[in-house]
Amino acid sequence: MNYSLNNIPERTKKPRQHGFTMAMDKGLSPREVENFLDVSAEHVDIVKLGWATSYVTPKLKEKLEVYDRFDIPVYFGGTLFEAFAIRNQIDDYKKVLEKYNLKYCEVSDGSIDLPHDEKCKYIEDLSKYVTVLSEVGSKDAEKIIPPYRWIQLMQEELDAGAWKVIGEARESGNVGLFRSTGEVRSGLVQEILTKIPFEKIIWEAPQKAQQVWFIKLIGPNVNLGNIAPQEIIPLETIRLGLRGDTFNEFLKDQN
Repeated sequence: MNYSLNNIPERTKKPRQHGFTMAMDKGLSPREVENFLDVSAEHVDIVKLGWATSYVTPKLKEKLEVYDRFDIPVYFGGTLFEAFAIRNQIDDYKKVLEKYNLKYCEVSDGSIDLPHDEKCKYIEDLSKYVTVLSEVGSKDAEKIIPPYRWIQLMQEELDAGAWKVIGEARESGNVGLFRSTGEVRSGLVQEILTKIPFEKIIWEAPQKAQQVWFIKLIGPNVNLGNIAPQEIIPLETIRLGLRGDTFNEFLKDQN
Protein backbone atom coordinates (compact mmCIF):
# COMPACT_ATOMS: atom_id res chain seq x y z
CA MET A 1 0.00 0.00 0.00
CA ASN A 2 1.11 3.60 -0.53
CA TYR A 3 0.89 4.62 3.15
CA SER A 4 -0.13 3.31 6.55
CA LEU A 5 -3.56 3.29 8.21
CA ASN A 6 -4.58 1.59 11.45
CA ASN A 7 -7.58 -0.72 11.79
CA ILE A 8 -7.47 -1.99 8.24
CA PRO A 9 -8.81 -5.56 8.00
CA GLU A 10 -6.27 -8.21 7.11
CA ARG A 11 -6.48 -9.46 3.55
CA THR A 12 -5.26 -12.87 2.47
CA LYS A 13 -2.21 -12.81 0.22
CA LYS A 14 -1.82 -14.23 -3.27
CA PRO A 15 -1.90 -17.05 -4.12
CA ARG A 16 -4.93 -17.28 -1.84
CA GLN A 17 -7.58 -19.89 -1.28
CA HIS A 18 -10.20 -17.36 -0.21
CA GLY A 19 -10.60 -13.62 -0.49
CA PHE A 20 -10.68 -14.18 -4.24
CA THR A 21 -11.54 -11.53 -6.81
CA MET A 22 -12.55 -12.95 -10.17
CA ALA A 23 -12.59 -10.34 -12.94
CA MET A 24 -14.83 -10.54 -15.99
CA ASP A 25 -13.21 -9.80 -19.36
CA LYS A 26 -15.92 -9.31 -21.96
CA GLY A 27 -13.61 -8.60 -24.90
CA LEU A 28 -10.65 -6.48 -23.84
CA SER A 29 -7.81 -6.06 -26.31
CA PRO A 30 -4.26 -7.14 -25.37
CA ARG A 31 -3.35 -3.50 -24.84
CA GLU A 32 -6.40 -2.92 -22.64
CA VAL A 33 -5.49 -6.00 -20.59
CA GLU A 34 -1.98 -4.64 -20.09
CA ASN A 35 -3.34 -1.29 -18.91
CA PHE A 36 -5.89 -3.02 -16.66
CA LEU A 37 -3.32 -5.27 -14.99
CA ASP A 38 -0.71 -2.54 -14.72
CA VAL A 39 -2.77 -1.07 -11.88
CA SER A 40 -4.97 -3.99 -10.75
CA ALA A 41 -2.92 -7.21 -10.98
CA GLU A 42 -2.23 -7.25 -7.24
CA HIS A 43 -5.98 -7.45 -6.58
CA VAL A 44 -7.01 -9.93 -9.31
CA ASP A 45 -6.81 -13.66 -8.62
CA ILE A 46 -8.34 -15.10 -11.75
CA VAL A 47 -10.03 -13.83 -14.93
CA LYS A 48 -13.02 -15.22 -16.79
CA LEU A 49 -13.35 -14.51 -20.49
CA GLY A 50 -17.11 -14.07 -20.37
CA TRP A 51 -19.48 -16.71 -21.76
CA ALA A 52 -18.21 -17.59 -25.29
CA THR A 53 -16.45 -14.32 -26.09
CA SER A 54 -13.20 -16.26 -26.61
CA TYR A 55 -14.71 -17.72 -29.79
CA VAL A 56 -14.86 -14.32 -31.52
CA THR A 57 -12.19 -12.29 -29.70
CA PRO A 58 -9.34 -11.30 -32.05
CA LYS A 59 -5.72 -11.72 -30.89
CA LEU A 60 -6.85 -14.23 -28.27
CA LYS A 61 -3.43 -15.88 -27.97
CA GLU A 62 -1.72 -12.52 -27.56
CA LYS A 63 -4.20 -11.51 -24.88
CA LEU A 64 -3.68 -14.72 -22.93
CA GLU A 65 0.07 -14.13 -23.11
CA VAL A 66 -0.42 -10.77 -21.38
CA TYR A 67 -2.38 -12.38 -18.56
CA ASP A 68 0.31 -15.04 -18.26
CA ARG A 69 3.02 -12.39 -18.05
CA PHE A 70 1.23 -10.94 -15.03
CA ASP A 71 0.78 -14.44 -13.56
CA ILE A 72 -3.03 -14.18 -13.71
CA PRO A 73 -4.82 -17.45 -14.56
CA VAL A 74 -7.61 -17.30 -17.11
CA TYR A 75 -10.55 -19.53 -17.97
CA PHE A 76 -13.26 -19.47 -20.60
CA GLY A 77 -16.84 -18.87 -19.45
CA GLY A 78 -19.11 -21.80 -18.73
CA THR A 79 -21.38 -21.00 -21.66
CA LEU A 80 -18.55 -22.05 -23.96
CA PHE A 81 -18.40 -25.43 -22.20
CA GLU A 82 -22.18 -25.72 -22.69
CA ALA A 83 -21.85 -24.85 -26.39
CA PHE A 84 -19.42 -27.74 -26.84
CA ALA A 85 -21.39 -30.13 -24.60
CA ILE A 86 -24.72 -29.68 -26.36
CA ARG A 87 -22.99 -30.37 -29.70
CA ASN A 88 -21.33 -33.53 -28.34
CA GLN A 89 -17.90 -31.95 -28.86
CA ILE A 90 -16.32 -32.37 -25.42
CA ASP A 91 -13.19 -33.90 -26.93
CA ASP A 92 -12.87 -30.76 -29.07
CA TYR A 93 -13.35 -28.65 -25.94
CA LYS A 94 -10.43 -30.44 -24.28
CA LYS A 95 -8.33 -29.69 -27.34
CA VAL A 96 -9.20 -25.99 -27.01
CA LEU A 97 -8.07 -26.00 -23.37
CA GLU A 98 -4.84 -27.68 -24.43
CA LYS A 99 -4.30 -25.41 -27.43
CA TYR A 100 -4.45 -22.29 -25.25
CA ASN A 101 -2.62 -23.91 -22.32
CA LEU A 102 -5.47 -23.20 -19.91
CA LYS A 103 -5.14 -24.58 -16.39
CA TYR A 104 -8.74 -23.85 -15.37
CA CYS A 105 -12.16 -24.40 -16.87
CA GLU A 106 -15.76 -23.76 -15.90
CA VAL A 107 -18.50 -26.37 -16.05
CA SER A 108 -22.01 -24.95 -16.00
CA ASP A 109 -25.56 -25.70 -17.08
CA GLY A 110 -27.13 -22.26 -16.91
CA SER A 111 -28.30 -22.28 -20.53
CA ILE A 112 -28.87 -25.98 -21.21
CA ASP A 113 -30.80 -28.78 -19.55
CA LEU A 114 -28.10 -31.13 -18.34
CA PRO A 115 -28.86 -34.01 -15.97
CA HIS A 116 -26.93 -33.37 -12.80
CA ASP A 117 -25.24 -36.74 -12.71
CA GLU A 118 -23.98 -36.06 -16.24
CA LYS A 119 -22.70 -32.63 -15.20
CA CYS A 120 -20.83 -34.23 -12.29
CA LYS A 121 -19.27 -36.74 -14.70
CA TYR A 122 -18.00 -33.85 -16.82
CA ILE A 123 -16.53 -32.27 -13.67
CA GLU A 124 -14.88 -35.53 -12.64
CA ASP A 125 -13.45 -36.09 -16.12
CA LEU A 126 -12.19 -32.54 -16.73
CA SER A 127 -10.66 -32.31 -13.25
CA LYS A 128 -8.13 -34.92 -14.38
CA TYR A 129 -6.70 -32.33 -16.78
CA VAL A 130 -7.45 -28.89 -15.32
CA THR A 131 -8.75 -27.20 -12.19
CA VAL A 132 -12.53 -27.07 -12.47
CA LEU A 133 -14.83 -24.33 -11.28
CA SER A 134 -18.48 -25.37 -11.46
CA GLU A 135 -21.35 -22.92 -11.66
CA VAL A 136 -24.65 -23.53 -9.92
CA GLY A 137 -27.83 -21.71 -10.90
CA SER A 138 -29.80 -20.90 -14.02
CA LYS A 139 -29.65 -17.94 -16.38
CA ASP A 140 -33.43 -18.25 -16.70
CA ALA A 141 -34.96 -15.74 -14.27
CA GLU A 142 -38.14 -17.81 -14.16
CA LYS A 143 -36.32 -20.89 -12.91
CA ILE A 144 -36.23 -20.71 -9.10
CA ILE A 145 -34.07 -23.30 -7.36
CA PRO A 146 -34.96 -23.89 -3.68
CA PRO A 147 -32.15 -23.48 -1.11
CA TYR A 148 -31.92 -27.19 -0.24
CA ARG A 149 -31.33 -27.94 -3.92
CA TRP A 150 -28.61 -25.27 -4.25
CA ILE A 151 -26.85 -26.92 -1.31
CA GLN A 152 -27.24 -30.40 -2.77
CA LEU A 153 -25.97 -29.34 -6.20
CA MET A 154 -22.98 -27.48 -4.76
CA GLN A 155 -21.96 -30.34 -2.50
CA GLU A 156 -22.26 -32.95 -5.23
CA GLU A 157 -20.17 -30.84 -7.60
CA LEU A 158 -17.48 -30.32 -4.96
CA ASP A 159 -17.52 -34.06 -4.31
CA ALA A 160 -17.14 -34.67 -8.06
CA GLY A 161 -13.90 -32.69 -8.07
CA ALA A 162 -14.78 -29.02 -8.45
CA TRP A 163 -12.18 -26.77 -6.81
CA LYS A 164 -14.78 -24.09 -6.11
CA VAL A 165 -18.44 -23.61 -6.93
CA ILE A 166 -19.76 -20.39 -8.41
CA GLY A 167 -23.11 -18.88 -7.49
CA GLU A 168 -24.78 -17.80 -10.76
CA ALA A 169 -25.76 -14.16 -11.27
CA ARG A 170 -24.81 -13.47 -14.92
CA GLU A 171 -22.69 -10.45 -15.75
CA SER A 172 -25.67 -8.20 -14.96
CA GLY A 173 -26.37 -9.56 -11.47
CA ASN A 174 -30.14 -10.07 -11.83
CA VAL A 175 -30.72 -13.85 -11.84
CA GLY A 176 -29.84 -16.84 -9.70
CA LEU A 177 -28.62 -15.43 -6.38
CA PHE A 178 -30.44 -12.18 -7.07
CA ARG A 179 -33.91 -10.95 -7.85
CA SER A 180 -34.54 -9.13 -11.12
CA THR A 181 -33.95 -5.84 -9.28
CA GLY A 182 -30.45 -6.95 -8.25
CA GLU A 183 -31.50 -7.51 -4.63
CA VAL A 184 -29.74 -10.42 -2.95
CA ARG A 185 -31.82 -13.47 -2.08
CA SER A 186 -30.50 -13.17 1.45
CA GLY A 187 -32.30 -16.18 2.90
CA LEU A 188 -30.91 -18.35 0.11
CA VAL A 189 -27.33 -17.21 0.67
CA GLN A 190 -27.50 -17.61 4.43
CA GLU A 191 -28.97 -21.10 4.13
CA ILE A 192 -26.26 -22.15 1.66
CA LEU A 193 -23.63 -20.98 4.14
CA THR A 194 -24.98 -23.29 6.84
CA LYS A 195 -23.76 -26.26 4.78
CA ILE A 196 -21.13 -25.11 2.28
CA PRO A 197 -17.89 -23.46 3.55
CA PHE A 198 -17.61 -19.86 2.39
CA GLU A 199 -14.05 -20.55 1.18
CA LYS A 200 -15.43 -22.95 -1.44
CA ILE A 201 -17.91 -20.51 -3.01
CA ILE A 202 -17.34 -17.66 -5.46
CA TRP A 203 -20.35 -15.37 -5.42
CA GLU A 204 -20.97 -13.58 -8.70
CA ALA A 205 -21.63 -10.00 -7.61
CA PRO A 206 -21.13 -7.48 -10.41
CA GLN A 207 -23.07 -4.67 -8.73
CA LYS A 208 -21.54 -2.54 -5.96
CA ALA A 209 -24.51 -3.01 -3.61
CA GLN A 210 -24.15 -6.77 -3.98
CA GLN A 211 -20.43 -6.64 -3.20
CA VAL A 212 -21.11 -4.54 -0.10
CA TRP A 213 -23.77 -6.99 1.09
CA PHE A 214 -21.45 -10.00 0.85
CA ILE A 215 -18.55 -8.20 2.50
CA LYS A 216 -20.76 -7.14 5.40
CA LEU A 217 -22.10 -10.67 5.76
CA ILE A 218 -18.91 -12.72 5.35
CA GLY A 219 -16.06 -10.24 5.73
CA PRO A 220 -13.30 -8.74 3.58
CA ASN A 221 -12.06 -12.15 2.43
CA VAL A 222 -15.24 -13.34 0.75
CA ASN A 223 -14.77 -14.71 -2.79
CA LEU A 224 -16.43 -12.42 -5.35
CA GLY A 225 -16.74 -12.79 -9.10
CA ASN A 226 -17.88 -11.15 -12.33
CA ILE A 227 -16.16 -7.93 -11.31
CA ALA A 228 -15.64 -5.45 -14.16
CA PRO A 229 -11.98 -4.49 -14.73
CA GLN A 230 -12.64 -0.85 -13.84
CA GLU A 231 -14.27 -1.95 -10.56
CA ILE A 232 -11.35 -4.03 -9.21
CA ILE A 233 -9.69 -1.24 -7.22
CA PRO A 234 -13.02 0.21 -6.01
CA LEU A 235 -13.93 -3.29 -4.76
CA GLU A 236 -10.64 -3.57 -2.87
CA THR A 237 -11.41 -0.31 -1.05
CA ILE A 238 -14.80 -1.74 -0.06
CA ARG A 239 -13.07 -4.85 1.28
CA LEU A 240 -10.77 -2.64 3.37
CA GLY A 241 -13.43 -0.31 4.76
CA LEU A 242 -12.13 2.61 2.74
CA ARG A 243 -15.33 3.49 0.91
CA GLY A 244 -18.42 4.94 2.51
CA ASP A 245 -20.42 1.74 2.12
CA THR A 246 -18.21 -0.19 4.59
CA PHE A 247 -16.37 2.70 6.24
CA ASN A 248 -17.47 1.84 9.78
CA GLU A 249 -17.62 -1.91 9.29
CA PHE A 250 -14.08 -2.61 10.48
CA LEU A 251 -13.74 0.15 13.08
CA LYS A 252 -15.98 -1.61 15.61
CA ASP A 253 -13.09 -2.94 17.68
CA GLN A 254 -11.09 0.27 17.58
CA ASN A 255 -10.10 1.52 21.05
